[in-house]
Amino acid sequence: MSVALNPVNIAGKLSQIDELWTQKKIAGLNDYEIKIAKLKGEFVWHTHPETDELFVVVSGRLTIQLREGNVVLEPGELYVVPRGVEHCPVAEEETAIMLVEPIGTLNTGDTGGPMTKAAEPLE
Repeated sequence: MSVALNPVNIAGKLSQIDELWTQKKIAGLNDYEIKIAKLKGEFVWHTHPETDELFVVVSGRLTIQLREGNVVLEPGELYVVPRGVEHCPVAEEETAIMLVEPIGTLNTGDTGGPMTKAAEPLE
């Protein structure tokens, strides 16, 4: 088995992203994908019935709207949205995030719609 000897530079990978709300795969962990994205504005309300969703803010500020109230994340903070909980991410300023989700998890969960995009590898 070949082992990669190069660390993943998250800031370097983020600098390659121009499009907002597009998840890019930067690594894998067992049956999970490590993804990054840049956000600005409001996403769609959605749920992930089969999995939790982990958000880590790298830069900027992210508000995760929940029906019970809002969770505000600053750089270096993370939040896990439990499976089945309806949520809507909002970024007033450009915000960079990292996500950890099972392979193949759609960004809009069970909602679908025009903002649905499969994660793309980022070399």
